[in-house]
Amino acid sequence: MAIEAWLMDDSNEDPRLSHRRNPNESVSLDQLAELGVLYWKLNPTIYENDQELTKIRQDRGYNYMDLLDLCPEKVENYEQKLKNFYTEHIHQDEEIRYCLEGSGYFDVRDKDDRWIRILIKAGDLIILPAGIYHRFTLDPSNYVKLMRLFKGEPVWTAYNRPQEDNPARKEYIKGLTEKFGVPLAA
Repeated sequence: MAIEAWLMDDSNEDPRLSHRRNPNESVSLDQLAELGVLYWKLNPTIYENDQELTKIRQDRGYNYMDLLDLCPEKVENYEQKLKNFYTEHIHQDEEIRYCLEGSGYFDVRDKDDRWIRILIKAGDLIILPAGIYHRFTLDPSNYVKLMRLFKGEPVWTAYNRPQEDNPARKEYIKGLTEKFGVPLAA
């Protein structure tokens, strides 16, 4: 089954809840791709020897890999880390995450500055483009095991919003403006 995504409601309740609008407004893989978000469904039980994962890594130049278990029992200052991940930010490079176990949410801004919530579960590999505003949180299960991939030496620097003058953000906006032919919401 493909990844599931939807427009978020405006509630300030626990970010670990699904925050679906009523009625739900689904977002398709094609709509995510228009924003530069890429997706693959892989078999997480064979990640160490997965030829498809190896090909993706080779084709995209991902030579760095590590694993992150994100849960209260395994992460020091868990609540603070989760709060930091949930602060809206961009990166100057792609953010690549492969969910091996558990689940969580990536939220990304659409071209109209609305939040899209993307549920990731075991087997979902997602790539967020450099310069896209996003955030991450767990769902009520409070557990995810992620593979983080990177080109070259990893740089995990998050640039919190606003970042309109950041070169990665400018490049991202330029690409979307060319694609959609209209200026995007600030």
